[in-house]
Amino acid sequence: MKLLRFGEKGAERPGLLDEDGRVRDLSAHVPDIAGPALLPDTLARLARLVPGHLPLAPVDARIGPCVGSVGKFICIGLNYRDHAAETDSPIPEEPVIFNKWTSAIAGPYDDLCIPPGSTKTDWEVELGVVIGKGGRAIAEREARAHIAGYCVVNDLSEREWQLERGGTWDKGKGYDGFGPIGPWLVTTDDIEDPQTLPMWLEVDGHRYQNGNTRTMIFGVDTIVSYCSRFMSLQPGDIISTGTPPGVGLGQRPPVYLRPGQTVRLGIEGLGIQQQYVRGAA
Repeated sequence: MKLLRFGEKGAERPGLLDEDGRVRDLSAHVPDIAGPALLPDTLARLARLVPGHLPLAPVDARIGPCVGSVGKFICIGLNYRDHAAETDSPIPEEPVIFNKWTSAIAGPYDDLCIPPGSTKTDWEVELGVVIGKGGRAIAEREARAHIAGYCVVNDLSEREWQLERGGTWDKGKGYDGFGPIGPWLVTTDDIEDPQTLPMWLEVDGHRYQNGNTRTMIFGVDTIVSYCSRFMSLQPGDIISTGTPPGVGLGQRPPVYLRPGQTVRLGIEGLGIQQQYVRGAA
């Protein structure tokens, strides 16, 4: 099942993608794709609906972030060995946790505005894990039962702010619009194995990233369990699980985004994002 949110920013409605690629309105069944709507019982109820009986959304409706009212936007750094190598970073012995602010969340096709003064805005295609059933101290063997589904994340990063300005990475990761999610939240029943998903990213048609979730250092179950040791996980929380090699920082010489470019990225079974890059606003 592919769940989504459609409509203008701040006024998105819950939706479902039918087998013909049309958006169906779920407003009569859940108030939003958020919080309680992501609990296992609610997802099971939505899965029993007949899509053809649901009203169609306007064909020109904007597709918004696939999850609303996100409480925590957790990220895992350096989770692919070859990405750690391209950034001259040591292989982590435990998952590296940092945060994106929830104000960074954007729709999958929204324009990307480079921050004022930025010269090193970079891209990162990542698998997002959306929590359904909350919990803490979750055992790895139980982790999958706590996941509502998966989505594409572009973990955009300002590398100067992240790496050259002191302190933690967070200041370079959380600028407004630096966390496009979606287009869909794909529930776990539609993804047989989250550790075998091809993923890619292109800028102006040039493919920079071409990876697969099978090369993660720490897999999805390990990450969910590990994060739950340090915080309670709640319905609608998002964990972005790291990026494969091919980021702009890792090019020789480095390559960063410029106004007028177009970024496209996708993960097999989870859809494709596209962002047009604009100058500082």
